Amino acid sequence: MTALVLPLVLLANGLAAGVLVGTQLGGWPLLASLPPQRYVHAHAFFATRYDPFMPVCFLGTVLGDVLLAAWLPQTAARWAFGGSVPLVLAAVVISVTRNVPVNRWIRSLDPEALPPDFAERDPRPHWGVWNRGRCVLAVAALLANCLGCGLLL
Repeated sequence: MTALVLPLVLLANGLAAGVLVGTQLGGWPLLASLPPQRYVHAHAFFATRYDPFMPVCFLGTVLGDVLLAAWLPQTAARWAFGGSVPLVLAAVVISVTRNVPVNRWIRSLDPEALPPDFAERDPRPHWGVWNRGRCVLAVAALLANCLGCGLLL
């Protein structure tokens, strides 16, 4: 079981952390620098690609980590994999409560006819903070999973 679940956990967690790090390094600085119309267009483009992908990665990570934490005989490795679970779940909570609602709202807007109050409602300052938090949590979970893998070697 470990030979199947462990690589899938590392793959799912690595992909999620990689997407979020990539967003922090490139996507977010681009979005933050764009004028509102171009921002809405670009954000909607990114969101339609990441929104279906990230939940699969987060869910795969949580399920695999729970299995590893429950079934491994090595206590230290079990703690490492189990420690990843709350980190990923916290990233999921941020995603569901903060980032996904913004993504949905942005996708509903017409970049050529933004609401008159868009400047006051521009979600970028808050979205960036929450996205950075998800990134830190996903990378911390990946570190915990890599530690667990290392303890098994």
